[in-house]
Amino acid sequence: MRVAGLELRDIQPVAGGDICAAYRALTVAGDVVFAKTHPSPPAGFFAAESAGLDLLRVPSGPPVPEVVAVGDDGLVLSWVDPGPPSVAAARAFGGALARMHAAGTSSYGAVSDGFVGSLPLPNGSFADWATFYVEQRIKPYLAALTPAQRRDVEAVCEQIESLAGPAESPARIHGDLWSGNLLWGAGGQVWLVDAASAHGGHRETDLAMLQWFGAPHLEEIISAYDETFPLADGWRARVALHQLHPMLVHATLFGGGYRDRAAATARSLL
Repeated sequence: MRVAGLELRDIQPVAGGDICAAYRALTVAGDVVFAKTHPSPPAGFFAAESAGLDLLRVPSGPPVPEVVAVGDDGLVLSWVDPGPPSVAAARAFGGALARMHAAGTSSYGAVSDGFVGSLPLPNGSFADWATFYVEQRIKPYLAALTPAQRRDVEAVCEQIESLAGPAESPARIHGDLWSGNLLWGAGGQVWLVDAASAHGGHRETDLAMLQWFGAPHLEEIISAYDETFPLADGWRARVALHQLHPMLVHATLFGGGYRDRAAATARSLL
């Protein structure tokens, strides 16, 4: 089997999400790797994930798998042995996540567009987060809503300056940091994976995403984060604002109750 031009052997299917097929395999040299493929990926799909992993790889930040090979057909990464969640790993991750965020970026956005799930993710460069969030994270996904639901969300866009909280410099964020994109490793570390949404954004976005479906030892993660890089007053009240984007993404992908939930969340913010 060849992935991204790399010959692989001893292929074993493993869990890798709903979009791609994923495998544990060996290279010809005998190195253990993780490979993911897609029969017909959007242009730039795997390149975006590779670039995102590179963006998140900073000194003292969370560990990120090494990119072994990347191509139009797939991505090959260094293998990480999984391990059980623990309080110690959660606290270490909280501090490391804070340090990654603090590394910052030059603006909100990224050098190139990314992906969130299977959807394109625009990453135009903006000087302020409020405008970036409206133009690049809210408006591109409004088509999934009914006209009435859209008006609820557009009302949030009109008041975004007052809802956004204190101004902060752009943070280096994962951008889709739900619990499934944390890999708890055997060495007591929490690794970041599936980074095609990585960009310069608001650090509260990653923390809001961690609460999207919950994460093991979440309060320990947040506590260690806050000790390392104190959060602005009122950040918990802004969680719903930062979750509005993933709600719209889910509404676009799955419809149904996510559309109602996005509209209800928008109304709760006003």
